[in-house]
Amino acid sequence: MPDAYVIGAGMIPMGRHRESSYAGLAAPAARAALASAGREPSDIDAVYCGNSFGGMLAGQRIAKEIDLGGIPVLNVDNACSGGASALHEAVAAVRSGRHRTALVLGVDKLTQFNGGTIPLVTEDWEVRRGMVMPALYAMRAQRYLHERPDSSIEDLAAVSVKARTHSAKNPYAQYRTTVTIDEVLASRPIADPLTMLQCCPTGDGAAALVVTAAPDPGRPALKVLASVLHSGRFAAGYRNMIWPEISASSAAEAYAQAGIGPRDLDVVELHDAFTIAELVYYEVLGLCERGESTAFLRDGRSTYGGDVVVNPSGGLLAKGHPIGASGAAQVVELFWQLTGTAGDRQVPNARYGLTHVTGGGISGMDHGACSIHIFEGTS
Repeated sequence: MPDAYVIGAGMIPMGRHRESSYAGLAAPAARAALASAGREPSDIDAVYCGNSFGGMLAGQRIAKEIDLGGIPVLNVDNACSGGASALHEAVAAVRSGRHRTALVLGVDKLTQFNGGTIPLVTEDWEVRRGMVMPALYAMRAQRYLHERPDSSIEDLAAVSVKARTHSAKNPYAQYRTTVTIDEVLASRPIADPLTMLQCCPTGDGAAALVVTAAPDPGRPALKVLASVLHSGRFAAGYRNMIWPEISASSAAEAYAQAGIGPRDLDVVELHDAFTIAELVYYEVLGLCERGESTAFLRDGRSTYGGDVVVNPSGGLLAKGHPIGASGAAQVVELFWQLTGTAGDRQVPNARYGLTHVTGGGISGMDHGACSIHIFEGTS
């Protein structure tokens, strides 16, 4: 299979940018990615823009802002997987030879909704009965605690503590203050047993990547070892709340494509929209054995000095989760980590990394989309 490489990455700080348009959010990230790659707008053959709430032609409006015109622009909406899905399409286009160099964007602006849960499709019968995302993940947490009697709500809170500890060193994170387990558990109840500090924040953000067929000699780059995108399967009956099949099957395919396994990974950015998600995905991604995720967290195996550093950026819980931007922002973090440019949060000797993001909920499915990428640093 022909190769594809990420040769540039950029993003803006996640947070509240109420006065910025979508183009105003994404253009600085795009310019940073181009500068990182040593490329000019004229070097770009196509743009792939992941977003969920930007409206028609969001990618074209951003391209106009950075002097990109007359080239293909594809807008990709796959809920939280939008940015990663845009990357998946760009990688496929570069590998096929259709384009030599592509710009990938991920952007969304959630402050336009003035708080609350993200808008969902009311025609979905589970949504009509209250299955918004906090409720879904609260059910997962309840099931997890039921099936793992050695686990506790303090373990759930410890995920948030770890996320904030990591994000404290990330200048692009929405939250940069540390918290304690007691503070997490004392925060406002959202959906039992989840409290506010166990839920990702709403906010605005943008990230950008430059993907090409061959890196420049001597410049940092990530080789794309695997690029996977799955949709969920419908199940009319029982669904295992703590073993989402869409992520399990995506991970299996990604490892097969990459020719490496979970034990080879040095750094992972996974979809921790709620604290329980991180514990579930430790197992689903093969970072630990089934039934061992609580011990994996308690023993420090998912942070610096452990087996693999999970979410050094702070993850969605602390870095922020502007929906369509998140998948691309995960790859920006891996670009910095695997090229040794992550500063104070650098994972020592990081070579292999994985990003994992899921998108949306649909009645009868564990998720609507899941995208996993595996990279190798080549600098």
